[in-house]
Amino acid sequence: MNYSIIRYILCRILEFAALFMTLPCLVGIIYGERAVFSFLAVMAGCLTVSLIGRRHKPTSNVFYAKEGFVTVSLSWILLSLVGALPFYLSGEFPTYTDALYETVSGLTTTGSTILTDVEGLSRSIQFWRCFTHWIGGMGVLVFILAILPLSGSYNMHLMRAESPGPSVGKLVPRVKNTAMILYGIYILITALQVISLLIAGMGLYEALTLTFSTVGTGGFGLLNTSIGSYPTAVQTIFTVFMLLCGVNFQMYFLLLIRKPKDVLRCEELRYYLGIVFLAAALIAFDVRGLFANGFQAFHHALFQVASVMTTTGFCTLDYNVWPEFSKTVLFLLTLLGACAGSTGGGFKVSRLIILWRSIKTEISLAIHPRSIKKIHMEGHIVEEGTLRSVQIYAVIYVMVFLASLLLLALDEYDFVTNITAVAANFNNVGPGLELVGPAGNYSFFSPFSKYVLMFDMLAGRLELLPVLVLFSSKTWRR
Repeated sequence: MNYSIIRYILCRILEFAALFMTLPCLVGIIYGERAVFSFLAVMAGCLTVSLIGRRHKPTSNVFYAKEGFVTVSLSWILLSLVGALPFYLSGEFPTYTDALYETVSGLTTTGSTILTDVEGLSRSIQFWRCFTHWIGGMGVLVFILAILPLSGSYNMHLMRAESPGPSVGKLVPRVKNTAMILYGIYILITALQVISLLIAGMGLYEALTLTFSTVGTGGFGLLNTSIGSYPTAVQTIFTVFMLLCGVNFQMYFLLLIRKPKDVLRCEELRYYLGIVFLAAALIAFDVRGLFANGFQAFHHALFQVASVMTTTGFCTLDYNVWPEFSKTVLFLLTLLGACAGSTGGGFKVSRLIILWRSIKTEISLAIHPRSIKKIHMEGHIVEEGTLRSVQIYAVIYVMVFLASLLLLALDEYDFVTNITAVAANFNNVGPGLELVGPAGNYSFFSPFSKYVLMFDMLAGRLELLPVLVLFSSKTWRR
């Protein structure tokens, strides 16, 4: 284990944490808020610790998959611990556990909250709360790779450990350039949504903060009603950009280099859009009696489907009052999630496709044992390594889910609340059903349950293995 390079990267994380906090600090200065002193204190502490920690250069810049997993996990944990300090020091969160829960929820783009009155927060704290979504959406390590290349080809271990999906590859030969392209696309989509909301009549502060929550597929809002108080046209803008950010960002790169045919051939994209519109149509038909006309029914159904499937978590209304069929569809979409390589969480559409085709192959082999069957996706054979990782991921996913559900049951809340709370946090969606529905929050859970849900959020965002590696004794051997 190359501890020196891990220490070096963690110190750089502290520096970037201080850099990120300059924006909410400026917001606090503009609005004359006391919370600005909380940000300044944390920024000073981060820079001091980083300078002390980086006094000794790494003995070696070489690191492999093990170091990549450990570095990514510890980076997210460290950023969460530090990011929670302004919330707590400002006095706007009652306990550090609550502040930490909100920060982990923000960075992992989950969007679940312990707040009962979102509108009571100061503007700088609101800004930081939403900005954590944008930071975590693409990944803090990807950002660092785009700005500060660390050790040549070994950077790929960091990107693979942090990027969502069954596999990740380089868009261009150099990892730094790949990271820069991803962030360039990310910033472009952010700018497009801000401009769209400004044209729709929204103020700059609202447009920025809500765009951070949308593009990061997080879901933190500025109002207790989430997006429900905004006009239909504004809600439609959110629907469009939620769906755009649930797409694999490689598709946008292909469009930029003028390869639209490759985009059209993407099976995951076709399944993703097909599931979204099919689910929206089914729910719209099921809830048609609750709205004045079919357009309103489809509008709200599509918004909620897009919000849940992309794991954003925005709401236009309380779908807890919808029929059981509609709530069941939304729960299943909570488990599914968005595309690999997007800012969305969940199990991922690509994994579902691979698992479904694995089942079909096994059935075919049972009927014709001597036949040779290969699983294909987008015209290519799925490699055995990828197939094995998807199958192992599915097993671990179920085991962690059940273990979390069992631990949450110690709080003695109803089953629907518990299972949807685990599903919403593990898949980085945010709201669930019953007590944790769109009109509810997570403040009533015990501190122990909140830490269980925080673990689920981190494990879900980092695709399980980087977090679970920390618990293996073999990881820490030199």
